[in-house]
Amino acid sequence: MAAVVGLPAALIGGIAGRGAIAAIAVIALADALTRRRALGGIHVVAPRLVRCFNDRESEIRVRIENPSHSARRIRAAIAAPEGIESADEEQTVDLPPGAPAAEFPWRFTPRRRGRYTIGACFLEAPSPLGLWTIRQRDPIACELRVYPNLRKHHDLRALRRGAEGLHALRQLGRGREFEKLREYVAGDGFDEIHWKATARRARPITKVFQVERTQEIYVAIDASRLAARPIGNETGETALERSIAAGLIVGAAAERRGDLFGLAAFSHQVEAFVRARNGKSHYAACRDAIYQIQPRTSSPDFDEIATFLRLKLRRRAMILFLTSLDDPVLAENFTRATKLLARRHLVMAGMLKPTSIGPLFEDAHVESSDDVYRRLAGHMAWKRLRELESSLMRQGVRLHLFDSEDFSARLVALYDEVKQRQLL
Repeated sequence: MAAVVGLPAALIGGIAGRGAIAAIAVIALADALTRRRALGGIHVVAPRLVRCFNDRESEIRVRIENPSHSARRIRAAIAAPEGIESADEEQTVDLPPGAPAAEFPWRFTPRRRGRYTIGACFLEAPSPLGLWTIRQRDPIACELRVYPNLRKHHDLRALRRGAEGLHALRQLGRGREFEKLREYVAGDGFDEIHWKATARRARPITKVFQVERTQEIYVAIDASRLAARPIGNETGETALERSIAAGLIVGAAAERRGDLFGLAAFSHQVEAFVRARNGKSHYAACRDAIYQIQPRTSSPDFDEIATFLRLKLRRRAMILFLTSLDDPVLAENFTRATKLLARRHLVMAGMLKPTSIGPLFEDAHVESSDDVYRRLAGHMAWKRLRELESSLMRQGVRLHLFDSEDFSARLVALYDEVKQRQLL
């Protein structure tokens, strides 16, 4: 308009030129006064809750409502929170004539586990004559729940392999749950004879036990300062991330085997607790209970979690602690705290093996004196862990060191071993 009308009017001058320039100003002012029509009645609707997984691309279907049913072209943008990556934050959406609404997908990839909130969608549209650009912030309430990605590092493959191997395992032992009494059969042990029933009937009576099929399995995840240490892989994954994924894998394995699964997380206090049950809704509740947990800066309070579990668990259960015990002070606290807990429950501890810990002559790549001293320090730490393992074994607690690559698979195998040997 300035080039076609304004420039010739300025060259002509006089009343005609000033009139043309005034007309341009009036048109621009009228277009500004009617700017509300550009986004009038437009409302953005997004889902209240979106569940997604870490490092897996997801999308949200955003709906733009158009009550006037008029044809419009709108630019829409959603600002991704920190920890969420989005390749196309801005998109152009055409509202067709006669349609009450239109949808567009907002694709994103979460990079960190946790809870995120999207609070607004930003809209932009031209004014009726196109002389102005109108922008508007439309509030929305969309919650993103980013769960651990169990497909990473073949965690789900470990679950399937454990389920297949369970059917091939031979059950050892006679079980712990009393089923019935029967007549004595040659070969029955003296410890299987029910002496009171034998005295009443004047003939030998034997007790028959059945294998318990429904047992309680609890995973206690350490979320203290040591859980923030990287496990040494290229992704920079921390010990807490791997423990959360492994705990959920054990829970899925317990559900497949018909057991009850519970979950606890602790640091200097009890962060989360879910009582053992089964079913898909219960598994989702366990996942919701721990997906926001982040490492604390405090040391773990093993006395607190052991006392809490002794009060909460009335039935004998398997309690698997996923923690780090290479600190001598923490190892001593763990030994003292689990002493009473192990009298009633089957207590085990699974620990990710640090890359620097191992026997002195295990690594052949030693090129300097610094490598020798580093290996010597790792050997001393490895020796302390072996001594701790023997000390815990004397009070009925088993300690296992696992590599980060097969952490979930080894935990499922350990659980299967407990089932096979009827240790619980």
